[in-house]
Amino acid sequence: MIHYLKRNQLDIQKYDACVQSAINSRIYAYSWYLDSVADNWDALILNDYEAVMPLPWRQKYFIKYIYPPAWTQQLGVFSAIKTSEDLVLKFIKAIPRKFKKVTIQFNSENKFQHKNLTERVNYILSLNKPYEEIYKGFNKNRKRVLKKTLKLNSIVDEEISSEEFLDFYLNTQKNYQLGQDQITIIKNLLNSNNERVCIWGIRESKKLIAGLVWLKEINRITYLLPIATIKAKEKGLPTLLISTLIGQYQNKDLVLDFEGSMIEGVAEFYKSFGRTKEKYIVVKMSFFY
Repeated sequence: MIHYLKRNQLDIQKYDACVQSAINSRIYAYSWYLDSVADNWDALILNDYEAVMPLPWRQKYFIKYIYPPAWTQQLGVFSAIKTSEDLVLKFIKAIPRKFKKVTIQFNSENKFQHKNLTERVNYILSLNKPYEEIYKGFNKNRKRVLKKTLKLNSIVDEEISSEEFLDFYLNTQKNYQLGQDQITIIKNLLNSNNERVCIWGIRESKKLIAGLVWLKEINRITYLLPIATIKAKEKGLPTLLISTLIGQYQNKDLVLDFEGSMIEGVAEFYKSFGRTKEKYIVVKMSFFY
C-alpha cells in the first residue's frame, strides 16, 4: 500500500536506507539533500519503505504545488528492485490532490507512458575502464584542448572551502543572474558539511579562476556546479577538472553524470568526452477542479 507522509512523519533512517539501496539511487533523493534544496518536502511510501517517492513542494497564494528544486535533475520512484510501469503509475495516482500543480522529473530508470509526459536528455560516462580507454572516447577537439592545458602545469586543489567557492561563484562574470532562491540553495548545499559534497578548484596567483562542486555517492558521481572565468575557459581548465575526476575514479563501478544538458553548447561539451545519452521523463499535471 502506498501512503503519504509529511517530512516530520518519516522514519528518516528507513527512508535514506531505501534511497541508498535503490538500483536507481540518486543523490538528489536523500533527506539531507532535499532538506538543503527544497522549500518543503514530503514523500509517498510503499509499505514499510520498500519504495519511496519524494515530493518537494512549495506554496504560493495559498496554492500548494510540487516542483523540481534547483539542482535536482532526477527524482521519482526509488526501489531496491526494478520499478515497473504499473508501480510508477500507482505512485503518480497516489499524489495528494491538495497539490494543485505537479511537475516531477523522474529518474531515467522510471519507464512509463503518461499523457502529460515529455522527455529530456542527460549524458553519462561509465568509469569502469582504465583512463587510457576512456580517453580514446574523447573527440579530437577535447584531446587537443587537454594536451594544451596539461602544458600549463595547473594544479587542481581538492580542498576548496565552501566560503571561497561561493565568493568566487557569485562574483565571476556569467551570462545569467541567479535568483535569491538559487543562491540560498547553493549556500545550503555548500554549508551542509556532508562528505559527499566535494569542492575542487584551480588557482592563478593564489586566486580561484575555475571551480567545481561535484557529488559522490555509491555508484554515481554528479557534475553539479562548474564555474570558470573567461580566461580559465580559454585555457581549457574545465576540461582539466573533468579529466582529473575521471583519472581519480577510473576502473571503478561508477558513472559520471554530467546533469544534462538541453542547451546545445553545453551538450556538445559533454558529448566530447565520449558520453552515453540517457533519457528521463518529466510529468506535468494540474488538479484545479
